[in-house]
Amino acid sequence: MKVNEFPNRKISVNNEPYLYFGGTSYLGMASNTEFQKNIFEGLKKWGTFYGSSRNANIKLAIYEEAENYFSNFLGSEDSLTTSSGTLAGKMVIDYLSKTTQKFFHYPKTHPAVLHPNSLPLFLNGKLHPLLQNDISEDIVITVDAILALETQPTSFDFLDAISPQKKITLVIDESHSLGIIGKHGRGIFSSINSNKLNRKILISSLGKAFGISGGIIASDKHFIKAISAEPIFISSSGANPAYLEAFLKSNNLYKNQRKKLFNNLDFLENALKPNDNNNYQFNKKYPVIYSTSDVLHEKLLQNNIIIARFKYPTYESYMNRIVITANHTKNDLKKLSNLIN
Repeated sequence: MKVNEFPNRKISVNNEPYLYFGGTSYLGMASNTEFQKNIFEGLKKWGTFYGSSRNANIKLAIYEEAENYFSNFLGSEDSLTTSSGTLAGKMVIDYLSKTTQKFFHYPKTHPAVLHPNSLPLFLNGKLHPLLQNDISEDIVITVDAILALETQPTSFDFLDAISPQKKITLVIDESHSLGIIGKHGRGIFSSINSNKLNRKILISSLGKAFGISGGIIASDKHFIKAISAEPIFISSSGANPAYLEAFLKSNNLYKNQRKKLFNNLDFLENALKPNDNNNYQFNKKYPVIYSTSDVLHEKLLQNNIIIARFKYPTYESYMNRIVITANHTKNDLKKLSNLIN
């Protein structure tokens, strides 16, 4: 389906109105008029884009200001913004590949942090035996903070079973959790405190809940300094400075939108009727309903509701993803819940 405008809570397809429960604009920032005003002000100050290396002799102050904010917000020693979350993931994996031979990945980890020779973290439901031997070595484990078809954050209890001989670097993709999960939407990075970890690294897109183009890497100062000296970072443009300016000016707006979102989720929890035949997952702390039912998808479509449905790279079947945003109204949610019920 092709549309000629941004799909907010409503979209028009072939001149017919639909409710839209897709996308990743969880806080509804992309179409928020107050946020757009902050974007416009940022554009006036910093221009539409700054296509220069971050290592050039002229350095924009907004980058350091934004990165200091993210470090404090995420609970990390340092952070680095990039032009996209995918680039952030690729930069981290490429850098770690220079010194580490063994990579493991949690099931269905996002391709952005998936090393081509990565081994599965689990075999037949049990921790990979190579993680339990007594060989002393550096390893990297990559994992999504919340998986593409899940509504609960990933558990890191598996770290307890890994041999103490392993020097673990944990890479966490927070693209679908940042701005939503954790206190004030800080994600789960700061809450992972296993003594098995030698280093933990956060990578994330900023284009989902936060609604701005760009990505973020957060870790210890030594790692961030090393990444910022990599040729791919030096030779690439930075995140859009106008968007970073708008982000920093919109703190109260993010808080308000997050409050609206969780009010919507509370309302939906009360509206949905549990029964033994439920073929969907819903958690009132996360703004997505996952359905395994193509019948439900068709039923919603016939009643002028469009959800996200596509083939995700790390899954075998089509994904039916019903996304609730801060912009949905109670009437929108009533119609959705009545159809699901």
